[in-house]
Amino acid sequence: MRCKLVITVLACAGLVAGCSSASGGEAAPEPEAPASPASNGVTASQLAAAPSCEDAFLDTLTDRQKLAQLLTVGVTDTADAVSIVSREQIGGIFVGSWTDEAMLANREIPQVEAAAPIAPLVTIDEEGGRVSRVADLLGADPSAREAAQTMTPEQTYEMALTRGQQLRELGITVNFAPDVDVSAQPDGAVIGDRSFSDDPDVVIRYADAYARGMRDAGVLPVLKHFPGHGAASGDSHTGSVTTPPLPDLIAKDLVPYRALVDGATSEPGVASESAGVMLGHLEVPGLTAPGEPASISPAAVELLRSGAGYGGTPFDGVVFTDDLSGMKAITDRYGIADAVAIAIAAGVDQALWLTTDDVPRVLDHLEGQLASGELPVSRVDESVMRVAETKGVVRC
Repeated sequence: MRCKLVITVLACAGLVAGCSSASGGEAAPEPEAPASPASNGVTASQLAAAPSCEDAFLDTLTDRQKLAQLLTVGVTDTADAVSIVSREQIGGIFVGSWTDEAMLANREIPQVEAAAPIAPLVTIDEEGGRVSRVADLLGADPSAREAAQTMTPEQTYEMALTRGQQLRELGITVNFAPDVDVSAQPDGAVIGDRSFSDDPDVVIRYADAYARGMRDAGVLPVLKHFPGHGAASGDSHTGSVTTPPLPDLIAKDLVPYRALVDGATSEPGVASESAGVMLGHLEVPGLTAPGEPASISPAAVELLRSGAGYGGTPFDGVVFTDDLSGMKAITDRYGIADAVAIAIAAGVDQALWLTTDDVPRVLDHLEGQLASGELPVSRVDESVMRVAETKGVVRC
């Protein structure tokens, strides 16, 4: 994790030379030795004793609050969202097709943010076409495939910029789009017209444009469904799904991630630090264990994080699961508490599911795993910091 020490952390700890003491206006004790110019007046011994930027933030959270920051959960309405973020301080809320439209139409997201000590990610699926949650409010955008067939990349950027600005005005901060699957499926298939093209180069150009538009509007784009759903068998909503073997994905489906993460089409790369990635519920021969979807697979997370296994570059952005509670590729095998725990242990930063009802039970389970050592504290802290940096809560 990249970390640049923010001097205000030291100041808050009373360690910067010249700070007032807690007892009043008395001057701080004389430093033991002259500070170097680069230390901003802090001596070497003070720096050694000072909490790191990460520690200073993490120490403000209980174990349960840390774990809650790794959950993004669907809500039914504003009252549901306010209740769960105030009671359990979850890291994000998901606005779905079942969410009362008044939450957005009446600009009620600020109520949710005000109820949380750390404002949640406010996420949505807004790809355009048949995957749209705001078409009734904002009008319809074309599907990815239609955009690639009828628009230039620059026009696609402008479309995404406009839609992103509209989403941001509604309070949305994260959009689970663009879909970067490479697919020739018929329009109505599970991916179908959600894919820009069956040509990876076309997907790269249009997904890059779309993601930049969202990013420039202040909305975090999320590329999906890693490592590639476009040629997979079946629909993860209804059962298990298997992709072609990993070498086939490397040759085609992973090409957009290779380009978008390392900045081959944009500078510094839409996914390098300013986008997320969603893992699909995809079994990948040669990558995931038998019966293990990529969304909860340590091998899949490592492939994305390192980039080495598919010719890419390291990815340090937020990694989301696809829905863990409403898709049979997961629910036929795992209860929600186990699925979330396995996903976080695998290296995921945000476990996504659809209702708030199970949040207390999931957190109870995660706390038990943390206490037993099955879920390492270091694994949790790594994701908490990554999410906090993405939110702008802390700069480390």
